[in-house]
Amino acid sequence: MADKFVNVPDAQGDAPAQALPQDFEAALGELEALVAMMMEDGSMPLESSLAAYRRGVDLVRVCQDRLARAEQQVRVLEGELLRPFEEAGD
Repeated sequence: MADKFVNVPDAQGDAPAQALPQDFEAALGELEALVAMMMEDGSMPLESSLAAYRRGVDLVRVCQDRLARAEQQVRVLEGELLRPFEEAGD
């Protein structure tokens, strides 16, 4: 069931790599499915395991980037909305 969300690149590099999801939820979902697949099937060949690992690292980077962007947006909003009490009345 998890296999439908995970596309591990061909170990030989013959197939083009699937584009990374650009939103946090999709990247996290694929990462979770990849981890579940790796844990369920411990008999994956070394090259396939390495390809899955590389895909996982890329997915983690997408998630980290999206979280960093969200955190920056929150900081901007806090800077605009949260001011000392004295300034609020001015």
